[in-house]
Amino acid sequence: MSAPPQPRLRKAAASDGQKRPLPASLSRNAPLVPVDSAGGQALAAVIAILTFLAALCAGGAELVAASSAQWRSEIAREVTIQIRPNAQRSIDQDVERAVALARQAPGVEQAQAFSKEESERLLEPWLGTGLDFNDLPVPRLIVIKIRQDAKPDFNPLRQSLQRDVPGATLDDHALWVSRLSTMANTIIGVGVFLVTLVLIAAALAVIFATRGAMASNREVVDVLHFVGANDDFIAREFQRRFFRLGLRGAAIGAGAALILTLALGFVTRSLRASPTGDQIEALFGAFTISWSGYAVVILIALFVALTTGIVSRLTVRRFLNENG
Repeated sequence: MSAPPQPRLRKAAASDGQKRPLPASLSRNAPLVPVDSAGGQALAAVIAILTFLAALCAGGAELVAASSAQWRSEIAREVTIQIRPNAQRSIDQDVERAVALARQAPGVEQAQAFSKEESERLLEPWLGTGLDFNDLPVPRLIVIKIRQDAKPDFNPLRQSLQRDVPGATLDDHALWVSRLSTMANTIIGVGVFLVTLVLIAAALAVIFATRGAMASNREVVDVLHFVGANDDFIAREFQRRFFRLGLRGAAIGAGAALILTLALGFVTRSLRASPTGDQIEALFGAFTISWSGYAVVILIALFVALTTGIVSRLTVRRFLNENG
């Protein structure tokens, strides 16, 4: 014996020759889950904004990683010898002796000593101009450039300097490289964390939107159940519609982020000859991301769209189980 129709469906059935019009969602050529409504447009805008923010975080992390790698490569290819003045020794002779020892070291491409005037100019940004450095023990610097493919051991050079040039110290900038690595890894970690938060926010927005769509289309769901549609069919319909909505919003957000990146790169290149452009280029390079950065932005957009569809499907199934 079959169960009697539900009261809501009984009202929708024809009685005494009177027919009620079908809901708009069941009219011909109308989708089960309308996404062109005000709520659907608002959700698409939210997804676009969140995707834009996630793409900017990912692009910024990739930019910092590339700049940090460039900084570390440049610093690792240079070694500095500092020679402090000694009243009992000629500093010029010590500089010549240190340069000769450096050029004999394996893996060294070039060793160049700074003159007294050049060493004093290095102090001007901190001490100002117009000072008399004759009474100050200004150290002399020697910059050593290492070959691109060389990884020399500077312990023999350190020992030679300690033996033949008292007061000379060699700095291989390992501390600076370590600090740059730590800074870059921290920024990348923060970027990944922010991207994760944005994706979680997008998933929560989809959950609320899906539950709202289910509540507003409850009568349609009851009719589908009455004619034999199962929960999988209804969940697939919601997943398909929300996936398209998420893909549209994610494409808009990712496209806006890429356009902004290209615009900033163009502005940076136009300011390259100015002091501001030099400072920006020193910090961020040419302010352009690599192909891997573009690929990450596209993957984020696809992931947001897939998350939108999957979360909507899971939300529909849970809603139907709770109200079944």
